[in-house]
Amino acid sequence: MLGTTPAFLRTLGDNRLIAPLRSGGGHRRYSRYQLRIAARARELVDAGTPIEAACRIIILEDQLEEARRINEELREQADRRRTSA
Repeated sequence: MLGTTPAFLRTLGDNRLIAPLRSGGGHRRYSRYQLRIAARARELVDAGTPIEAACRIIILEDQLEEARRINEELREQADRRRTSA
């Protein structure tokens, strides 16, 4: 699906980028979100980024997106308070 090897996906798990669920038979099961993350890692690695650095970049990108989302929510709450006061 992603054009990667199982070893690549295991390496992402070893670097704590993704943590797949396990089936009853012990097979790794990835969510769509995890597959998107793996695809992003593949892009970075294909561009020459070492896999450990690619994992760190993706983690930081995810943290930045979450911080932006929280910031936007807090701004909206502050705006509602100002308009209702």
